[in-house]
Amino acid sequence: MAVTTHLTWMQEKKLQNCLGGKRFSLLFKASVHEFSTKDLLLRCYNQGPTMTVIYSDDCVIVAYMSQGYDEQNNFTILFNLEGTKILKCKIQPVSPLKVLNLFKQYKCKNLDFQIDLKEREVTMSLNTIEKLTLPQCEIVSFQECEVFRCEDLLDTRKMKGLSELRESLLSAIRTYKPYRDLVRQIRILLLGPVGAGKSSFFNSIKSVFRGHVTHQASVDSDRTGKSEQYRTYSIKDGKDGNVLPFVLCDSMGLSEKKGLCVDDIFYILKGHIPDRYQFNFMKPITPGCGNYIDSPMLKDRIHCAAFVFDANSIEHLSDEMVAKIKRARREMIKCGVVYLVLLTCVDSMDLIVRGDLIDIYRCMPVKLKIEKVHKKLGFAISDILVVSNYTSEWDLDPIKDVLNLSALRQMLLAADDFLEDLPLGETAIEERQLTSVQKKN
Repeated sequence: MAVTTHLTWMQEKKLQNCLGGKRFSLLFKASVHEFSTKDLLLRCYNQGPTMTVIYSDDCVIVAYMSQGYDEQNNFTILFNLEGTKILKCKIQPVSPLKVLNLFKQYKCKNLDFQIDLKEREVTMSLNTIEKLTLPQCEIVSFQECEVFRCEDLLDTRKMKGLSELRESLLSAIRTYKPYRDLVRQIRILLLGPVGAGKSSFFNSIKSVFRGHVTHQASVDSDRTGKSEQYRTYSIKDGKDGNVLPFVLCDSMGLSEKKGLCVDDIFYILKGHIPDRYQFNFMKPITPGCGNYIDSPMLKDRIHCAAFVFDANSIEHLSDEMVAKIKRARREMIKCGVVYLVLLTCVDSMDLIVRGDLIDIYRCMPVKLKIEKVHKKLGFAISDILVVSNYTSEWDLDPIKDVLNLSALRQMLLAADDFLEDLPLGETAIEERQLTSVQKKN
């Protein structure tokens, strides 16, 4: 049977954040391995930084030792967990032999912190008790003691694996070819509420292929939305200068009042709208207006769509906005366009640290957000992808790149599903047109 901790998920997460992003591995549990100092040292010696958790009736006391139980002069931080609230204090470097009361002669009342496993008691100085706002009692009895190994969430091995995955995704996208070569570039429509991060996602994708952070598409700091034009963005690969096999199409944001008119979505999906078309929420698109494309080819159409949502705003979507999103999804179904969801800004959520982005789909706050999108908007959980846009960074981050490239790869695969599902007559016409263009060239 697996040995499990008494720490709640929230307590563990709070401690991880306090310690700068750590992963905890349970090494010792007194109720399972006996209340024995010898057994604790046998299991915890030479394990690096450790966290010892003491459970009493009134409190949970945590001692983090920077060098673990095998080094002298540990730097120790004490925590007092009150539910999900954490009070902490730092104590002077101390020998682990003194932290653990191995022999009676080590029991010292003026020691800041000491554990006696055999007697199931913790002794603390009055100064430490005051800093942790504990009951004014120098000796605290406890019922359980657990010791964890503390490892960095982002160690060298993990970062190397991320870099390799990043290069693999870059290679897969660079060499991607649309289904049966029906088009040269896949068109991906980014659609969502004002300020959700559509333009930022394009900037993030361009950044990873250019090799530096770039901001071609305007992003408004007050989150009122900058995109009032329909923009189609091709990206040149910074590695060889070749144009990449996809186009990201940025639209005006959806809004309750002045955003993109839902009736315009049909014309965008069908390829009637040219680059730099100026949207007018008071005047929906009609055939013949502006530079309206009367007979769009398959290359002009949208092959995949991505609904973009800010993870921190899902709960605040109005009923009117929800209705617009559902209507937009119905338009896509009607046009046969495959759609996915991009969930942005998860790295700014409470309790999320950079190291969580490695395995973000297992992170409880993100799982709850995905479930919220599913229930509120009706998207399948398997269609909801997590991304992390560049907003204020100056340097590329392989963790963000892997999330964004993985999402882009899924969109290209979804576009292939759209192309494969086209009627045979339509694909035959398109193939004849492509052959004719190639002969002319």
